[in-house]
Amino acid sequence: MADDLKTVPAPHDEHEPLGRATFSAFTNATPEDWQKIVAANAVFSKGHVDRIVTHLNLLKGDCGGFPIDRLEHSLQTATRAHKAGMDEEYVVCALLHDIGDTLGVFNHPDIAAAILKPFVSDKNLWMVENHGIFQGYYFWHHIGLDRNARDQFRGHEAFEYTAQFCHLYDQPAFDATYESMPIDAFIPMMRRVMERPKRSMYLKKDGENAW
Repeated sequence: MADDLKTVPAPHDEHEPLGRATFSAFTNATPEDWQKIVAANAVFSKGHVDRIVTHLNLLKGDCGGFPIDRLEHSLQTATRAHKAGMDEEYVVCALLHDIGDTLGVFNHPDIAAAILKPFVSDKNLWMVENHGIFQGYYFWHHIGLDRNARDQFRGHEAFEYTAQFCHLYDQPAFDATYESMPIDAFIPMMRRVMERPKRSMYLKKDGENAW
C-alpha cells in the first residue's frame, strides 16, 4: 500500500532532459518547474530551422494554378537574390516570404513576417510584411483590385527597397526553365540567420535569451 503512495516521476524524453513540470496551473508552478521547461525549450529550439524546412516543403507540388509550384517559386526567388549578391538575411527572407501560403490564404505575408521577426532587421521585416501589396502592382488590375495600392506607403524608408524585391526577385520567379538552388543549400544560411534572436519578449535587459 505504501508503494502506491510513492510519487511517480513525470515522464520525459530526449526533449525533456530534466523531466516535466508537475503544476496544474501557472499559479502553483515552482522555480524548479520552470528550470525544467527552460531546459526542454533549449533542446526544442535547436530544431527550429528543421521544422521551418518541413513546413516549407509543404509547398511542394502545390501550384495553385501558377506555372510552377509554390516551393519552386520560393527557391527561385531566393536563388535570384543570392546570385545577385544579397546578404544571407535578405536571401532567407526571400526564401520564406511565401511560407504562409498554406495557412494564411488571405494574409500569407503575416505568417512569414511572424517567423522572421525575431531574427531580421526592421527593413527586411517591413519588406516581408508588405511584399504582398507591392507584388499586387504586377497583377491586381487583372483581378479587380487596385494595382497602385502600394502607393499608400510612398515616403516610407523601405518603399523602394520592397519594390525592388518584388521587381527583381519575386515577380520574375515563375520561370519553369530556371535552375534554382536546392533547399539544402539554404539551410546553413537559415541556421546562421536564426541562431540568436535580435528581438523577442524573452530577451533580458543584458540581451541574453531567457527562453
